[in-house]
Order: sequence, then structure tokens, then C-alpha cells
Amino acid sequence: MGHGRNDVMSKNLPERVFFNDTTLRDGEQAPKVAFSREGKIAIAKMLEASGLDQIEVGIPAMGEKEQDTIRDILRLNFFARISTWNRACESDITASIKVGATLVHITLPVSDLQLRAKFDRDCTWALHHLRHMVKFARDQGLEVTVGFEDASRADQDFLIELAQSVTEEGVTRIRYADTVGCLTPRITRMRIGRLARAISVPVEIHAHNDFGLAVANTLAAVEAGAEWVSTTVTGLGERAGNAAMEPVAMALEELYAIKTHLDAVKFEPLARLVRDQSGRPLSVEQPIVGSYAFAHESGIHVAALLADPMTYQAFAPARVGREHAFLLGKHSGRKALRHRLASLGLEVTEDSLKNLLGTIREKEDWTDGELLRLYQEMSNDLNAHR
Repeated sequence: MGHGRNDVMSKNLPERVFFNDTTLRDGEQAPKVAFSREGKIAIAKMLEASGLDQIEVGIPAMGEKEQDTIRDILRLNFFARISTWNRACESDITASIKVGATLVHITLPVSDLQLRAKFDRDCTWALHHLRHMVKFARDQGLEVTVGFEDASRADQDFLIELAQSVTEEGVTRIRYADTVGCLTPRITRMRIGRLARAISVPVEIHAHNDFGLAVANTLAAVEAGAEWVSTTVTGLGERAGNAAMEPVAMALEELYAIKTHLDAVKFEPLARLVRDQSGRPLSVEQPIVGSYAFAHESGIHVAALLADPMTYQAFAPARVGREHAFLLGKHSGRKALRHRLASLGLEVTEDSLKNLLGTIREKEDWTDGELLRLYQEMSNDLNAHR
């Protein structure tokens, strides 16, 4: 347990939170991202190895190529549940049946704005139409979860009525989608709490990151009673992306003491695989998985870390298969340089250390090879003057 744990215990907090990964669907909807068949299968396998509870693998209605890939993933017989994403229309659901899906997610816009713009319809139509689509899927023997698109801009009384209506048709989970990322944590807690109390099935939060609040809103939803979270690897997704799996998972484990059953050691290789396959670079500052997430250069920080690692960490990097990296550059101090030299089996006097530090501060990010050459040059100069 990290020393940064918050005292945020609430009677609403679940003992465990379940993760529905939508990297292969919503993540792929990011601009200029199109996973290959091989890439999708590789990502799906690593998601399974990481312990995801459910994987939303794609949209069968997109065509034969997508259907073939989804079939291939379904044949892998994962422990994780595999779901498909469908618009609220019979043709989409039929396409999911065609690939052999047994769990389908059906989505319909629920805000007045989107209902008018997309369908020229109103809330009354949405209620009857979604209930009909759920019944159609259930009659085919499918398990159904339902997504309320643009829920954060919808009439919340209508959402309760709609959720209760589709639950009567056998829906097993309701997804509340903050489609344009306009919620705040306070409002999220209020709305998710109200929805969770009003229905008998679990609530799933699906947050977008337009204001940088996707992770915070996801955690707020859990505080209010959401048992499922919808995330993507590194937050890959449309516009500014989705709630990132890695910080959500680690915050739940370390700050809330809630179990996730995810293998956090897999997070970094999974993130690199997804970013490689997407063609999107992984930010060095990406929480948990970025190359600088546990890197330090400041001499004051490094000296404190060498004395006690808890001075500048919320949890041990080993929890996620990482370790602290002490970089050398403009802000480095003597203790950091001595530690780095010692890791290479090198010892220096205080005077030599002071001389070396002046050169070290002239550039950033010294490699071991560069440091060895600098040390050797200094040693040769000393020997030449004896």
C-alpha cells in the first residue's frame, strides 16, 4: 500500500472494480489509428494476460475484415469476456450474431441534442426503440449491456426511467458515457450515485478526457457506486482520449484499497505495444508507463530518494515492474553522480567529483558509455600530471 493513500472510504465503495477495456474499439477510433488484424490479436492477447475482465473488441457492422478479426479473437477462448459494440439497430446486432458473439453492447444517444441531430427523434422514441432493440437481442439468446451515449448532457430523470426500462428487459449493465468529457468529479458522484441507487444492475462509467478529467471522473464514479470502469490503454481514444487504464487501476489499488485483479507489471509492455501498433508515440510523462514516470534529475530529490525512497514516490515503482532512474544533467548533485558512478563500479575523490559535476551539468541525459568515457578522460588527465 502506497503512503499516499487517501482516507476516502465510503459505504458506497465496492470491494472490487471490474475493467472493461475498449482500446480495440474506442481507442481505434482515435484519428489516424487503424490497427492491423495481427496488431489487434496481439493487443487482445496482452490484455488477456494483464487480467482485464472484459474486452470490447470492435464493431462487426464495419464489414467482413472486422468480422474476421473478431472471430479470430473469439476463438482464443479468453478468460476475459469478449463483447462487441453495436448501434441500436437490428443489422448491427445481426452482424454480432454472425461472428459468434454472445455478449453485445448496444449504444444509443440519450441527450436531446444528439437525438435531434442524429435521428430527428425525441426521448419517448429513444425509450421505446432501445427497449425494442434489447428485446430483439435477448430473443436471440444474447447477453446485453447498454450504453447511454452523451449521458452527461441528457435529462437525468429520463436516464433513470430509461435505465429501469431496459433493465426490465434483461440488460445486465448500464454504461454511463461522458461522451464529450464535460463532467466534473462532484457532478459525476451525484449522478452516478443516483443512477446506481435506482437500478438493480451494475453501473459502468465511460469517461472522455476533453478537460483532462477522465481519470478523476472515473474514480469519482467508483466512489459513488460504479462497479465497472471503461478504460483504454494509455487513454488512447477520440479527440483528447479516454480514461487511461493504468492510473485508474493504480489509484484504485493504492489510494482506495480496492482490488482490480490486474497485473500491473504488464502495463508498460502493453502500453508500448498499443502505441507501436497505433503509430502514436508514448509520452515520456505518461503516468505509470512513461519512460520518465519514475525518473529524477534534481540533486535535492535524488539525495532524498537515496536516503528514503518514499520521499518522492506515491508507491514503489516495483509494483508496476519499474524502478527509479537517476538522470544526470543541469540539476544533478554530487550524491546523484556518486551513486551513478558507483553503479558502474567507479569511485572518485571529492575533488574529482566536483570537477566531473561541472562537466555533467553542461548537457542532459548522460549515457553510461558517455559517463565512462568522461571518467576515463579525467583519469588520464590526472595521470598525465603526476
